[in-house]
Amino acid sequence: MSDRIEKLRDAVQVMHRCSATHAQSVPVREMFGGKVAWEGVVEAFTITGHPKAKRCYAWSYQDGKETQFVTVLEIPPVKDAPTAVRASIAAKR
Repeated sequence: MSDRIEKLRDAVQVMHRCSATHAQSVPVREMFGGKVAWEGVVEAFTITGHPKAKRCYAWSYQDGKETQFVTVLEIPPVKDAPTAVRASIAAKR
């Protein structure tokens, strides 16, 4: 497992107080108004010990010199990596 995926797994486990196992890497390109709103690789984790979700999606980005982690639980309307990215974008607006 790469260092990036390990850090994302750790973020999922800390933020959601559950165990996480890496399931897959999903490339996502989210378009808005004909332009790329977000593009990157989302890591999907199978989680255990969370009362509502069985899966969580995570990615990171640089904010200046700091790495920021984003985690989104697979709870409707989130059903996959692209909808996790959309939910995250909508939450920031």
